[in-house]
Amino acid sequence: MLNKNPKNYMHVENLQAPAFLAKSLSDENRLRILLCISHKKKSVSAIVEELQLSQPLISHHLKELKRSLLVTVERNGPFIYYELADKRIIDILRDLNDFAMNLLARRKTF
Repeated sequence: MLNKNPKNYMHVENLQAPAFLAKSLSDENRLRILLCISHKKKSVSAIVEELQLSQPLISHHLKELKRSLLVTVERNGPFIYYELADKRIIDILRDLNDFAMNLLARRKTF
């Protein structure tokens, strides 16, 4: 776990886990899927319909989100439902968005 003392950030023992998570969150469609299922579990077809993306693309991203332990899977008959493994990810995404918007607002050139 990261030490809250800014002086100790460079002494974190293992940055592999946050780097793995950051990589999992580095795709806008994955972020959209997380937001889509943030209030209730949904089937792939419901996610496809809501986000207007192809079923293979949604399935690919759900596989990556499952691999990174951000979503859980529940089978109910012929249907598979996805939901957030931990709702705290939505707060993290909100904070990350605020941080990114603040950085971009201060940027003078691209």
